[in-house]
Amino acid sequence: MDFHIRKAQREDLPEVLALVKELALYEKAPHEVTITLEELEQDGFGEHPLYWIILAENEDGILGMSFYYIRYSTWKGKCLYLEDIVVKEAHRGKSIGNALFEETIKAAKAMNAKLMTWQVLDWNEPAIKFYEKFNAELDGEWLNGKLRFE
Repeated sequence: MDFHIRKAQREDLPEVLALVKELALYEKAPHEVTITLEELEQDGFGEHPLYWIILAENEDGILGMSFYYIRYSTWKGKCLYLEDIVVKEAHRGKSIGNALFEETIKAAKAMNAKLMTWQVLDWNEPAIKFYEKFNAELDGEWLNGKLRFE
């Protein structure tokens, strides 16, 4: 399948939000998506961007994305955190995810990140197998914590 990889632009955000919602539906949590296009625009395309997006696209439009940001480890220093990698369901199995993941690895190396980290749900076998192809370390030791402020 022919596609190319590029950085997202402000005008891509409606499709980015659609991908976020598609992923949330797959992860059985569509009600959790509360972010707005305005917030995505302000946070990603303002004076100090908080995140970046890599897109896979062909003549039919956007096929998938890698959504990432910088986190800082007191043990390691600068790290790239891969928030989401998602390929539209109709286009899975066509190496788009591989290309997005590899481009994200390049972004991590270009910023001299010490690590690239992400989370994967323990029931998401296709994603787990995908990451294992890259010899990724999947750690079942750490528990996730969060506080809600909504």
